[in-house]
Amino acid sequence: MNRTDRLHAIGEALRRAGGHGRTADSLAAEFEVSTRTIKRDLASLMAQGLPMRARTGPGGGYVLDERRSLPPVNLNAAQAVALSAAVAASAGAPFGDAARAATRKVLDVVDPGTRSRAQALAKRVWVDVGPGAPRRIMTALEGALADQVTVNLTYEDATGRVTRREVEPMIFALAGGRWYLVAWCRVRSDVRWFRLERVRAAVATRTACPQRSIRTIGTPPPSARAVEA
Repeated sequence: MNRTDRLHAIGEALRRAGGHGRTADSLAAEFEVSTRTIKRDLASLMAQGLPMRARTGPGGGYVLDERRSLPPVNLNAAQAVALSAAVAASAGAPFGDAARAATRKVLDVVDPGTRSRAQALAKRVWVDVGPGAPRRIMTALEGALADQVTVNLTYEDATGRVTRREVEPMIFALAGGRWYLVAWCRVRSDVRWFRLERVRAAVATRTACPQRSIRTIGTPPPSARAVEA
């Protein structure tokens, strides 16, 4: 973790600690640096205007004035749980790791009372998520779609037959409760839908994809929509 990321993470750790605060030693252990380094980081945060005070004596440490330090995030407990539930229910979705990281950032900056109520309410929401592709495969597919380069896929179809092919990723789609990579298959010279849990390997290349229109895929059903909507 670089220093900029560590400074942000220290501030969030102090917010989570609330009025209990954190000692320099506990922060040093969490971030795997020396206590001297943590104290320099804390001094830097105070110089940048983070409203922090040092509490002396037994059990002392560093405490934030949360009334002055909370960012303008005003979620209630139900809204916070809704974010967590949406991310948990789509564990196999593309960019799932990024979604979980973003949700953690949001939950880190809500006020402690709301966070506590959200954590209690979250225990009353269960999800049962179907299988997805391993993270290493999703990372390759996500990067290829974002960079618009081709992917060498190893794919197992419904009959158990394994094929290898180079494809041009076009969209990720959720249909019938399953996630697909919709791509132009260079072997078939046509659009193909690949179920993510059947992708056995994926390696992004450096070959740029042609600018194919998404309309090449066909007309989506009336109930389908892009996530930006």
